[in-house]
Amino acid sequence: MTSADNSTPSVVLKGQTQATTDNTEQGLYAKRKKIYPRQTDGLFTRLRIASVLTLLGIYYIFPWLQWDGRQAVLFDLPARQFYIFGWVFWPQDFIYLAFLLIIAGFSLFFFTTLAGRLWCGYACPQSVWTETFIWMERWVEGDRNRQMKLDKEPMSARKFRLKATKHSLWLLFSLITGFTFVGYFTPIRDLAINLMQINLSGWETFWLFFYSFATYGNAGFLREQICLYMCPYARFQSAMFDKDTLIIAYDDNRGEPRGSRKKGDDYQGKNLGECINCTMCVQVCPMGIDIRDGLQYQCIGCSACIDVCDDIMKKMNYPTGLIRYTTDHAIHGNKTHILRPRVAIYASLLLILLGLLIYSISNRVPVQLDVMRDRNMLYRENNDGLIQNVYMLKVMNKDVHPHQYTLTVSGLKNAQLETDTAVVEVEGGSVLDLPVRVNVAREDIPEQSNTIEFTLATHGQTDWTVTEDARFIGPTQLQR
Repeated sequence: MTSADNSTPSVVLKGQTQATTDNTEQGLYAKRKKIYPRQTDGLFTRLRIASVLTLLGIYYIFPWLQWDGRQAVLFDLPARQFYIFGWVFWPQDFIYLAFLLIIAGFSLFFFTTLAGRLWCGYACPQSVWTETFIWMERWVEGDRNRQMKLDKEPMSARKFRLKATKHSLWLLFSLITGFTFVGYFTPIRDLAINLMQINLSGWETFWLFFYSFATYGNAGFLREQICLYMCPYARFQSAMFDKDTLIIAYDDNRGEPRGSRKKGDDYQGKNLGECINCTMCVQVCPMGIDIRDGLQYQCIGCSACIDVCDDIMKKMNYPTGLIRYTTDHAIHGNKTHILRPRVAIYASLLLILLGLLIYSISNRVPVQLDVMRDRNMLYRENNDGLIQNVYMLKVMNKDVHPHQYTLTVSGLKNAQLETDTAVVEVEGGSVLDLPVRVNVAREDIPEQSNTIEFTLATHGQTDWTVTEDARFIGPTQLQR
């Protein structure tokens, strides 16, 4: 059996004609048709533009900001230090990343349950960069009609020039995007110097071109296909929707039956609804769907159809809101409950998690102490007849500024701490290996294995202290 035979169903479902089956197969295997979204203006369009510019500004500007003589936002993987303005995080602070991911998940649940796909329409990187590439395409090739006409023309010097200019802008913007991405992991000023000197490392070169290629392909060519076929969110969003979720919807009670007419015509006398069937809502949609067909998983909630439909309604002297943010209950004349139990639960969990994260970071002690006992010998007797254990302390200064620390030991009577320095000084974002010795008289050691505590306190700041347990090994009772 050939592959063509495999693609043809042997049984036609009840109520389904062979023609319908053939049309379905054509839709599944048809070549992708490029979407030419029409430019629009309105409240939601301006909000989306503001969101795109804000997010792009954050992405491209943050690596260039300086903080206390270093890059403000830098994820230094080789040094295992992650700088975010005045904070320095270490792999030991992984719990904060886990908190952020959980908060991001609950945020997605909350906003989706409340108002649909706000993330997709206004903040998703795929939407942000696709919108930017569409702006460049319009700037070079013109509006929707000019783009469609240009693509139908045979290749000419003018068409080649316009296409080459567009792709050159896309590539340049993609390279800047890839360079900025690498600049979050390598100091971007050093990266710029190395780039001009063609002295990038292998990994820097790989990620620069990989991220550039991904941006160029995803935002320039794949566009809506990422949302349709690769993004899992489009598939499980319906699990978070209910009939009180704010969605972008067409009011078919007002709009149907649709039909064309002139301004001022008595459309009600012609038994027509308010939709003039101009298809402008379809032309502005970056996903190429018809919102009048009802709620569809392809809709990313960009609200372009709302703006263009309101504009048409104003020109026809009809009430706006034929396409609007509404709920399924409101469309069918039922009462809407925006504040409902599931929204309250998501909001409460989100606030609790945010509060815990803020409290934890604000009360974070920027010093860590790790104690490793010397295992080469259990103990030894020094020249004064005291039992001695040797330890290696790792003092980690998580702050961006240098600090001095004092070290004390407790847990055994008359325990003496022997170090090379009385005050420990550690540079900001550094780890100091400190060998220490603890001496205890035989008669003050109750057991063979005893618990002692090392306490590290910021010199002059007693509120920054950290304590770590360790084991002190002494002789057995018989040896005493």
